[in-house]
Amino acid sequence: MQQKITTFLWFDQQAEEAVQLYTSIFDDSRVIDVQRYGEVGPGEEGSVMTIEFELAGQRYLALNGGPEYRFNEAISLYVNCDSQQEVDHYWSKLTADGGQEVECGWLKDRYGLFWQIVPRVLTELLADPDRARSQRAMKAMLGMKKLDIQALRAAADG
Repeated sequence: MQQKITTFLWFDQQAEEAVQLYTSIFDDSRVIDVQRYGEVGPGEEGSVMTIEFELAGQRYLALNGGPEYRFNEAISLYVNCDSQQEVDHYWSKLTADGGQEVECGWLKDRYGLFWQIVPRVLTELLADPDRARSQRAMKAMLGMKKLDIQALRAAADG
């Protein structure tokens, strides 16, 4: 069954390369369909126009639309992680070859797309009913780029 709402990502001319990277990083990922520009259209005939793909079972559509629009921090892809190993894996793969560490678990990949690589434990710590514990975790998170589960727990514990 096709999902009702699909995230649409506008790339300059790197949609195919980006999709190859993303689908190589996440389990349960695949390219579903590739549409190419024909005689009519802003892209060169035969070049990739759109690529429908899945990341971890979630569908996306990527467009080679040209340089008119760029990604910014207003939209990011949020990745829940169960372990530090998982955080480290996604962080290293998405910051490789020109990606940039931002802060608080955010990064920008080499194509300009923003990601949040967040351990589930952070959500638990921030929701802790002990407000002081929660605020210590928040303060620690605000001082990090890649999130460190052990350091977040230690900060929460005081």
